[in-house]
Formats: sequence, C-alpha cells, structure tokens
Amino acid sequence: MGIYAMDFALKFNQSIFSTPYPPKPSPKCRFLTARCSLPLSSDGAATGLAERPWKVADARLLLEDGSIWRAKSFGASGTRVGEVVFNTSLTGYQEILTDPSYAGQFVLMTNPHIGNTGVNFDDDESRQCFLAGLVIRSLSITTSNWRCVETLGDYLAERNVMGIYDVDTRAITCRLRQDGSLIGVLSTEQSRSDDELLEMSRSWDIVGIDLISGVTCNAPYEWVDETKSEWDFNSDGRDRDTYRVIAYDFGIKHNILRRLASYGCKITVVPSTWPAAETLKLKPDGVLFSNGPGDPSAVPYAVETVKEILGKVPVFGICMGHQLLGQALGGKTFKMKFGHHGGNHPVRNLRNRRVEISAQNHNYAVDPASLPEGVEVTHVNLNDGSCAGLAYPALSIMSLQYHPEASPGPHDSDCAFREFIELMESTKQAA
Repeated sequence: MGIYAMDFALKFNQSIFSTPYPPKPSPKCRFLTARCSLPLSSDGAATGLAERPWKVADARLLLEDGSIWRAKSFGASGTRVGEVVFNTSLTGYQEILTDPSYAGQFVLMTNPHIGNTGVNFDDDESRQCFLAGLVIRSLSITTSNWRCVETLGDYLAERNVMGIYDVDTRAITCRLRQDGSLIGVLSTEQSRSDDELLEMSRSWDIVGIDLISGVTCNAPYEWVDETKSEWDFNSDGRDRDTYRVIAYDFGIKHNILRRLASYGCKITVVPSTWPAAETLKLKPDGVLFSNGPGDPSAVPYAVETVKEILGKVPVFGICMGHQLLGQALGGKTFKMKFGHHGGNHPVRNLRNRRVEISAQNHNYAVDPASLPEGVEVTHVNLNDGSCAGLAYPALSIMSLQYHPEASPGPHDSDCAFREFIELMESTKQAA
C-alpha cells in the first residue's frame, strides 16, 4: 500500500469580512497547511472511499486490427464476437436492434445520443434482438417520450444483448470506412487478457456462415396485421382487392408484412427452407423473398428455391431476397467494403429518374456485369454506384436492395409495394 498525499495551502485573511474589496495586504495573513492521506491499492486507486457517483470504464472492444477501445457497459455482460458495422440513422434505434439482418454484427451508431426516447413494444421489428451488440457514444440518462415503457439499458439486459458507451464512435467509424468492416470482440470480463480477445477476433469470420437459419420462423403462419391508422401513409387510391402472397422469412421485418397487408395482401409467412413445390401448391398471386442477414452465397438451398419459383409466379425480392434473385438469375454477389447501413442513402430510379432517400442495411451487393441479357438494373445507389434494384419483365421479377418499408427511415420508396400489386394484377389479367 502506498500513501496518497495531497498538500494544499489555504490563505485566510482575518480581516476579509471587515475590509473593503479588494482586501489590503496584511501582515496578519495566516497560511494553513492541511495534509490528507488515503491508502492506495496496487493499481493506484484510492481505497476506503465511498462508491463513485459515476460509472467507470469496465468494458473493452478489441478489433482485429489490434486496436483496443475502453468503454462503459450497459445491458448484458460477458464476451461476444461479431462484425462491427456503422449505422448513420438519426432515429429508430429500437427498429435497428430488432432487425434480424443484423445477426452476427455489432452495430455502431454514428448519431452520438442514443436512448433518449427509451423503448416501447410497438416498434419491435421482430420477435427478439438478433444483433451481437450495440456501440454508442453517449447513453441518455433520462427518457422523454410519451410512448416509453422501458429504458434502453433494461431492454437490452432482459434480452441478453451487450452494449457499450463513452467510446469514440467517430474514430471507429473513420477506421471502418478506411479499412472496411472489422471483426471485433466485446467483453466485460476482466479475467480475459487483451491477447486472448484479439485472438478471438482473428479466428472468427462472418463470411460463408448461414445466418438465415438462426432468424427464420419455425413453421408457416398467417399475417393479418395492417399498418395502424395513426401511422398509415400513402393510402389514397389504394384498392382493397385481395392478393394471396407467400413471404419467405429470411429474417423478415414486421413492417414489410404490415405494408403488404395494408395494400390488400393476404400473407402466409413460411420458413427459409420451405419447399418451392409446397409454395406453388398454394397457388399464390405472388411470392416475396425477404431481407435477411449474412452472405447470400452461404445459403445455396435458398437460391435453389428461388430458381424453382421464377417464371411461375410474380416475385418481389427485398435486400437478401434481391441478392438471392441475382444469384438465381445467374449473377454473382460480392462483399462490400463497409456496406450500407442507415436511413439516408440516395438512390436513383433509372426508369423515372426520380431520386429516393432510402433505408438500407446490407453488406453484400449484386454485380450487374454478371447478370444475363434481359435483366434490367432499375435503381442505382448514388453514393457508390452499386446496384440497388432489378427487374426482369419476362419472368415478372422485381427487386430492391434497400428497405421500402423504411422502419426507420423515409417513405420515398413505399410505392414499390404498389408496383408489386400492379405486377400481380397484370399477371392475373394476362393468364
């Protein structure tokens, strides 16, 4: 044990209360010296003190490049490994937490203030949180929203999701943009050495792993909920004809289903391994291939299912569904440097030259040069020129790389659901 000594001098002027300001120098000034001694622990911290009124750093994020980021923990504790990606959305952290497409990933929010509105159970996009962890700059100590039923920290703890805050998210984002998405290890376990955690980050990879099987439903079910009236939009002129749609759950978000239902669709959601023959037996008006996590090349069974359905019924692919369609048509997909994650990505619709601000969440893209003749690139991401939409009129195919339900995000692309309705309607009329 050492001695922590703090010496200070107090200048006390006995006449300070009886002399005008400023006091004149006086020979009666006294210098009092106080000595405060506290025992130190081996790591230099003072012992015998009351618990600090603030939280100290108790977590580490180690990236595969060897960098170590000290932080404070909230939510669950333990050690997790995942791919670190950044999301540029300003709002909607609860929808992001419950988006199955984030399975196997740590999501870093570039917006510095998170937790301000707490959480409510109406905004969940799936049955649970699938992401590996949440990385933020500043955790709000209060919540201020009339819909709030729980704090973000309690919400994550109940769902066994780790979170860290008071970390330099801007510096990490710059690193990810420069070097690309990195594998990281998040830990609150002090018994684990930095070298051990670094080895974990370098021995795990997200490429080639089937993440869809961990997020899909176990059995078919009917979806009937529409968008609630207070949240509905773009409803003018919407017909109420019923269209029978089979939705393949590769990690589907609830608001995709709500938007389809609001446009007059009767939806049956099926697991990712549901046979194409069983789908065709139901004689649907259309098939939706949903969003989902990970590498499309790691799920060849899903590609085969798509191949068996193409040309027999109109199809609409979103995100992972778009990538699977690209592969089923003979094209190739590739892993992007750091992907697209956020609610503010500009996309140009090449058919009408309209620019849409879109919500996106993907790390893979379709290579348009690999697509066969007849397949049309309908949308392009204006940030990097990547393929953001496809169409193949001969087979009644349409797809988008981004999320037209935009939860969270702008509603510029909601018209895609109307286009799917029109595709099914025209196919029925031509039959």
